Formats: sequence, structure tokens, C-alpha cells
Amino acid sequence: MYRQKSYTLINIIGLGSGIAVCLIIFVLIQFHTSFDDFHTKKDRIYRLLTEYHHSDSKDIFYGSGVPRAVPQGIKTDLPDIEQVVPFYHQEDEQIQVLNAEGQIVKKFKEASGVVATTPAFFKIFDFPFLQGDAATALKEPNSVLLTKETADKYFGDWKTAMGKTIKWNNKDVLKVTGILATMPTNTDFQFKVVISMGTGSIAYLMKSTDWDSTGSYFNCFVLLPPNVTETQLTARVRALVKKYHNRDNKDSEIAQPLSAIHYDNKAGNYSNKSITPQMINMLWLIAIFILVIACVNFINLATAQAVNRAKEVGIRKVLGGNRGQLQTQFLTETLVIVLISLVLSVVISLIAIPVIGKIMDLPLAAGMLLNLNVALFMVALTVGVTLVAGFYPSIVLSGFNPINALKSKLASKVPKGISLRHALVVFQFVIAQGLIICTFIIVKQMNYFTHQSMGFAKDAIVNVPFPSDSLSISKLEYVKKRMTDLTGVEQLSFSSNIPAGEDANWTMFTFENAPTQVDFYSIIKSADEQYLPTYKLQLAAGRNLAASDTIKEFLVNEALTQKLGIVNPKDALNKRIQLGKFAKGIIVGVLKNYHNRSFKDDYAPLLLTTYKKDYAITNVKLSGANIAGSLKGIEKIWNEVYPDYAFQYEFLNDKIASFYKQESQLSQIYKCFAVIAILLSCLGLYGLASFMAVQRIKEVGIRKVLGASVSGIVYLFSKEFVVLIVIGFAIASPITWYLMDKWLQDYTYKITIQWQIFAMAGGMAVCIALATVSFQLIKAALVNPVKSLRSE
Repeated sequence: MYRQKSYTLINIIGLGSGIAVCLIIFVLIQFHTSFDDFHTKKDRIYRLLTEYHHSDSKDIFYGSGVPRAVPQGIKTDLPDIEQVVPFYHQEDEQIQVLNAEGQIVKKFKEASGVVATTPAFFKIFDFPFLQGDAATALKEPNSVLLTKETADKYFGDWKTAMGKTIKWNNKDVLKVTGILATMPTNTDFQFKVVISMGTGSIAYLMKSTDWDSTGSYFNCFVLLPPNVTETQLTARVRALVKKYHNRDNKDSEIAQPLSAIHYDNKAGNYSNKSITPQMINMLWLIAIFILVIACVNFINLATAQAVNRAKEVGIRKVLGGNRGQLQTQFLTETLVIVLISLVLSVVISLIAIPVIGKIMDLPLAAGMLLNLNVALFMVALTVGVTLVAGFYPSIVLSGFNPINALKSKLASKVPKGISLRHALVVFQFVIAQGLIICTFIIVKQMNYFTHQSMGFAKDAIVNVPFPSDSLSISKLEYVKKRMTDLTGVEQLSFSSNIPAGEDANWTMFTFENAPTQVDFYSIIKSADEQYLPTYKLQLAAGRNLAASDTIKEFLVNEALTQKLGIVNPKDALNKRIQLGKFAKGIIVGVLKNYHNRSFKDDYAPLLLTTYKKDYAITNVKLSGANIAGSLKGIEKIWNEVYPDYAFQYEFLNDKIASFYKQESQLSQIYKCFAVIAILLSCLGLYGLASFMAVQRIKEVGIRKVLGASVSGIVYLFSKEFVVLIVIGFAIASPITWYLMDKWLQDYTYKITIQWQIFAMAGGMAVCIALATVSFQLIKAALVNPVKSLRSE
């Protein structure tokens, strides 16, 4: 080891990097798989989901919302269910901190973490209290629990928060009756504020008899008795809901285990940090592949140096050493290198884990390495890498014939070694080039998401949510007049939603006075007459909505007319639509299809109407000349009109980018690991090239004496490496194409995998490899043949 410093260093760097990648991925996966695993009753906790059925029996999707009557219905009709808990959650909630006189002293806009439930929630889940009693803290209406950090933020010191008051959405005054301990990082329930379900503005939810309407904000958890299975629960709840809901309603409920919630990217979880099982498997594969690349480097360099250690083996055998002793010696040497590499990998991991956490938007810390499972994983890695990397070289080295070894006659052994080394190098570059191709395809798909037109304007548009109470809504015309007078404001509109998003409301409707509703769901949004010009939405037929505060007219999109079987958009004009019993109007225009969801989904049927009570967002189109100044002006007007509320805004571009957050994170991770894979592969090539330069120095001398040029020698030797890389490329390309084509099937709108991507990846691999080995090859080709042939 000491005599071969450069090769030892290459092995330590290679194995250290490979083990570090495994450690980082192990910590990441362990974090995700530990979510909500600490609840003592975890195996009996279930969330109910609604299974939505469309006209086509194959067109089914799932949502976390359940009919409002379900929790009370289960308590009444299924009394053997141990616990039933309604769970209400909303985003962008206003919280005002009150002093002893009831005056507002602080105001906050909580993007998430404001929920409402009943005391039974804490009989199901294990979230410890620092102050207050879990059994009674939410028993009375207008009670509220705060987490330790939230209480510190609101009142300065959580220890003084008990008994103090806050106001929720400028409506309900809530009394602090308990303080929750810091939420664990590995739970999807990242609470800040927990409100009693009996509180005034949401008390109606507990008394509802509505078995049909659902909303993602209203969920239900149950704790099963030990003798009831998931299948039985689903069947019983389905029968219960079917008994009470509308005969035409084909939706049904299913039970989802607590352990599945974190991995659910369809119905969603409460932390927005889901990971799919496919992603976990992919990370494991990357870890294994990169570690294998590092082990291959070790095997290649160890077997390449076999000739140099032949005399050592021969002497040891002559002195009485047997093959088993020699194998033990070589495995021990491997173990020492692996242990040094392990130390290096821990150092790399300590630096990299917080960086990976930032990329993945996860609370990962270097301290996660101080864990029994991580320690056991390190022991397993050490043993596994020692055996994988050291076993074959120990067999080769210990198997030398002592007579041939001492006479330096090992030529017969060389071809087999070279053949194996070639195969291992090919395997390395199959993995490295496969990761490069995957990275290129993911990045190109991400660019498609970013740059492809969604069918509406999204640049320099700011969305400002406003309070939904009647007094606040009555001030909208004044807000509109003040804001449109600001320099830099080009257009302004009020609406319930932005044009695209996953938080839309869905509904069925009656078309042309039909006896029953249509058999498909449509997104419904409310917006004023300025919505179309603000977002530059295009009409296929008809006209824009007329100004109104109530529902009188509808715009529909082409996707909806196609669902109705209408071929010509003009034929949909003046047709009647009715929502429920009272809301009705005529179709006055048909919108050209635009992407009202992300590119992962097809165009959804859309209803757009005027209904002022539903407006919740101010859509402001800015000129782009002085955006910062315009935002200051908007905030000033907001604080004048709504002094009790915290100002908040979001650029539409940022909101749309968040649709693809997981894909963006995947892209970043792939880039990192692809770079590591190609660097490790090239590190092995560098070691082999330097060894080859030493072993074939006399061959180089002879070729130069016979007239070979430096460029000819470099070309001859580098050709061997290029051939190996090309073979690796030929194997990696079809495998990667198949896997990435399968990945792209998850997206309705996607790129076409083109040959240029593969050509670019292969060319990059060849160029990097040539740049890696060229220094050693040129150095060998420049050696004076007199020096290399002197001993002859």
C-alpha cells in the first residue's frame, strides 16, 4: 500500500465516494420511510379517501376529501369502530394575536399548519403536550393548541401563552388551552395551530347531513379495533355512504393505511414532501451502481498490479505460505483501505447531507449519521465492499505459481486479467452513460415544463389573496380603483383561482334542463370580466362574461364541449347550465383549451362564471418596468384597506414551477450522481492508463525506434479505451431508452426521446475519458526510447 501511493489514493477516493453516496441515500431513504412510524397504534390508523368515478369507468381518481356527514355517520352506524376523527385543514390562514384588551398586536399569514379537529385525534396519534390536557384541551368551542415554536412566535415565550387569545381569519377569537411539543421532522402532520372543531365558523361541518359534497379540506381518520381489517372497513364505509348519498352519485370511499399517506402523490399528504416507492427503488439502484463502479475500480487496479506483486507471492509461497494465508493477507489489505475509505465517506457525508437536504427541501442534518441503523449499515457496507472488492483480486494474486512468479513468467495469466478488466470497464461506463442519458432526458422534460406555453399569460403576474368575509369583499371595487391607478399595473382581475392549479373545485351540472346531471366532473372557477384580458385567454366562439356579482352566464372550454359531444364550439352558445337547485345561466362563450392543470394531466372540463362571494385572489398584471416599486404600492394600499390582515403575494411563475417541484429535485439529484458516476469511472481509467503506461513502456520504445510517432502511439493506446466506452454506450442506450420512455408515460404532455440526446451523452463520455487518460498516454509516448530499452 505504501509503495503504491498513487493507486492506494485512487482506491481510497473511489471507495470513499461510493460509500458516501450509499450513506447519503440510506439516510435519505431512512428519513422518508420513518414518517409517522412512531405512533403506537400506527397499524390500526386509516385515512378515508373518496374514489371519484367519471363517465368512463377507467377514468377514476382519488381525493382526500370525504362527505361532511361521514364522521358522524360512522359513529352512529358503525359503533364498533374505536375512534373516528374529522380533520379540517386549509392553507393561507390569517392569524391575529390579541392583547388583554382584545386589540390586534401582531398579524401572521400561515401558509400551512392551521388545522381543526376533535380531542379524539390525540387518542389516535401520539403528539406530546408540554402544557394542557390532551383529553380536554379541544373539548370546548373556540379552543386552540399551539406548537412550542408557534407560541414563541406569537407571544415571545411559549410558557406564557396558556389562556391568551388569538383571532382566526378575523372571525373567531380562540383561547390557548394547550401547548404541543415540537413536531417531529418525520411526520406529515406539521401543525402550527390546532383549533377545536366546534368553533363558530366551522361548527356547521360537525352538524352537516351532506353525504355527497366533498372538499380536500375535510378529511376523516379512524382507529380500527384489532379484529377489523382494512378490506372490511372499506366495504362497511362504502355500504354506509351508498345508503345515504344521492342515487346518481357513483363515488365511493376507501381506507388508506397511515403508512401509505407519505407516499401518496395523488390524494396527497399534509407536508407536501411525498416520495413514491418507485423513487425509493431508483435511489437504491443509484447507490448500488455507484458503489459497484468504485469496487470495479479497486478490482481493476488490484488485478492490473498483480504482475508487480508476483515475486512477493512467489517468495511467500517458497517460505511456506499457503493460498489461504495469502488470501487472508490480501483481504486484510483490502479491509484497511475500505476502513480508511469509510472515514473519508463519513467526512463527505457530513458535508453533503445538509446540501442534499436543501436540494430536496427536507430537514436533513449531519447528525442523522449518529444513528444505530446507520452504524449497522456502515458495518454491512464495510464487510460487503471488502468481500466484493477484495475477493477476486485475492484469488488471482494467491493463485500464482511460485516458480513462474520468481522467473517473471506470468504472460499466460495476463490475457484473462485484461479480458476481465475490459468487461468491468464496460460495465462501469454502462452505468455512467446510463445516468448521463437519464439526466439529459429529465432536464429536457423539465425545460419543456418551464418553456412550453400553457395557453395563458404568466409572466409578471402577481396573485394576492384577500379575506373572504363579506365586509372585505365589499371593498373590492375600491381596491381595484386604487391599484389600477398605480404606475406599472396593466391589468387587474378578481377570481376564486388562478388559471392552473391542483386546488380547484370540481362539480357536476345539469345541461339543457336534462332530468339528470352530466356524468363527468368539471372544474368550476369564479372570475370577473377582466380575467380573460389579464391572462390573455382566447375564445374559440362567443364572447366574454358580462360584469356581474352573481351567476348569470358561463364560459366553458373546448374540453367540456367535447365531453358533451358538441363538435362545433358555436353550437354550445346559449345552451343552459344549472348548478344545484338555484345557480343557473347560459353559455356565452367557449374558451380555447389551455392547461388548467399541470402538464402531467390532460385538459380538464372547465366552467367559468361570475360569483363575487367566491372571489379570493387579486390577479395583477405588471408592466415589468419597476416590479419592486409596484409591489410596494400594492402592499401600501392593502395595509390601508385591510389593516388587520397580513399582506402576502406570489408570482404566478413561481406557483407554476411548484407543480414540478419533485421533478426538479429529481433532476438535481440525477445531475449530482451522474457526475459522481462519470468521475469515478474516469478515475479508474486514469489508474489503468497510468499502469498501462508503466507496463508497456518497452513496447512504446520499440514502436518509436521503428518509426512510430507520438500521436500514433497515443491513438493506438487510447483506441482501446474508446472501444470499451462505445461498447458501454451500445449497451446503455437501449436500456436507458426503455426505462425513460416508461417514466415519461406518467406525463400527458412530454418530450420525444431523440437520438441527439444519446449522441451527446456518448460524445461527452468519450471526451471526458480521453481527457482523463491522455495525460498518461502522452507522457508515456514522449519517453526517450533509449531509457526505456536500456535494460535490453
